[in-house]
Amino acid sequence: MNLEKSIEGVISEVLTNGTIEDLVKQELEKGAKNALDRLFGPYGDVTKVIEKEVKSVMVPYLENYDYSHYITKLDSVLVDVLKATASENTKILTNFKELMTVNEEKAIKVTDLFEVWKKYVAENVETDDLDIDYDDMPSYQYVDVKFEFEEDEGRSWSSFKHANIFFECEHDEKMNFAIKVSRFNESSSVGWDIDYPKTHDINSLKYLNDVEILLMKLNQNNTRLIIDSTYENDEVQPEAEPEATFG
Repeated sequence: MNLEKSIEGVISEVLTNGTIEDLVKQELEKGAKNALDRLFGPYGDVTKVIEKEVKSVMVPYLENYDYSHYITKLDSVLVDVLKATASENTKILTNFKELMTVNEEKAIKVTDLFEVWKKYVAENVETDDLDIDYDDMPSYQYVDVKFEFEEDEGRSWSSFKHANIFFECEHDEKMNFAIKVSRFNESSSVGWDIDYPKTHDINSLKYLNDVEILLMKLNQNNTRLIIDSTYENDEVQPEAEPEATFG
């Protein structure tokens, strides 16, 4: 009987001390919160109603608004952006255009290639440590350049011949080029094939110079290289002008 009375006492206390009311209140709060979350969620009914009302007011207003002054500002911004972008990519576009131009010539002489390279040297050679000629107009002294054709010894049984062409500037080694060429022993065609590596990354076009672009172009167009000379040397005057000095 004592156990029964104890149980009855606990039940009576729970029913009379407000515990049930607190639990019901907590659950009601949870239910209300969950219901509101669903109503105000991305797909809730209240959200849909609000979206509909806002849309009915905002869309007509935006459609009828005069954006002309913003368009003028936007046009100016776009021009600035395009200028900045173009200045960064001018070299890529120029090289790409040149590379894609069809070369009608089926062959080129190595001496003509030497002239192209000499022009590149004149435009880009380092002028540090060069003496200055003050006769007439101040100018940098000439730099010595040369090209040399060297055929590989190879094997007697090989079907191919290989050779290298070296373009060298004694003053500035950064100007130097080495070009591989090859030909089939039994070929009746004149000249050699230019074995110059192609680039497959358009961004790398930004860093290629005129001679590299020409060699890639000759390679992809299967232009033959005529060895009309195996050695030439010359002098090239840098195009850069020395700064004026006053004694």
